[in-house]
Amino acid sequence: MNEIVISSLVKAYPHQKSSSPALDGLQLSIEAGCLFGLVGPDGAGKTTLMRVLATVLLPTSGTASIFGADVRHDPETIRRTTGYMPQNFSLYPDLSVEENLRFFAEMQGVSTTEQNQRIPRLLDFARLQEFRNRRSEHLSGGMRKKLALACALIHNPSLLLLDEPTTGVDPVSRRELWHLLTEVIGRGVTVVVSTPYMDEAERCHMVGMLYQGHLLAQATPQELIASFPYQLVEIRTEPAASARQALEQLPDLISWRMVGDRLRLAIPDAPLALSQLRSILSSLSAESLLLRQARPSMEDVFIHLSAEGRAS
Repeated sequence: MNEIVISSLVKAYPHQKSSSPALDGLQLSIEAGCLFGLVGPDGAGKTTLMRVLATVLLPTSGTASIFGADVRHDPETIRRTTGYMPQNFSLYPDLSVEENLRFFAEMQGVSTTEQNQRIPRLLDFARLQEFRNRRSEHLSGGMRKKLALACALIHNPSLLLLDEPTTGVDPVSRRELWHLLTEVIGRGVTVVVSTPYMDEAERCHMVGMLYQGHLLAQATPQELIASFPYQLVEIRTEPAASARQALEQLPDLISWRMVGDRLRLAIPDAPLALSQLRSILSSLSAESLLLRQARPSMEDVFIHLSAEGRAS
């Protein structure tokens, strides 16, 4: 069953500099119980889509519904069943951890009896029990994110919308937040998360790649990686400049980029292309030459699809 159904969705801002709307005829469906990742560069439309689904913004045209409730005509129903964590979640700095939870509970109409039951569970869930009386302004960045997640869950939503929840936190806090999300998914909550991190996209059940308000692809991470149409080869050589100059002779070079101290090349998935590459590299007198085939990553897929999106 699809929890979210989006059809021909357009969102244009009145004073937008670009001639294209932020969302341009978007088509998307997300199944209930899914961990769905939205991936795209800045300006792709991720935050706009999150705000439309959270009923913070009205669409210009088209439709978006959550379990049959339309974002335009039935926003109150959606707000009762949806938890929303924007990029800059507005915790109140002069309130303690527990006071923030109680404030958002009141905003969502959670009774005092239910608050007294849920807040201790959420404090344990977010590993914030010992900090319940600390003001949120004195929490670390990762702890603020966990408190924001707990506040978004205070009314037991069936859908959780998280707009880049791990941006700006350290790697340990990122890992802890994803462990918490795994627990949320285990409870049957549908989670839609936008992220700039490709390793996080690989954790999702399904991924939607956005570019300039359009959906480039929607599939599982495994399906997206399997669809990558080229073979990847990594080269390490000193000096790297000599290798780059030599590679200009390769007739079928699709693209290249630096990954650490290696050149990562995309070439046609054919034995001849690899043979030509080996021949060119054999003519180099550079030292420390390393040539190996590499497995495509979500980042490779994203770069490829974005390039296709720019060309179309």
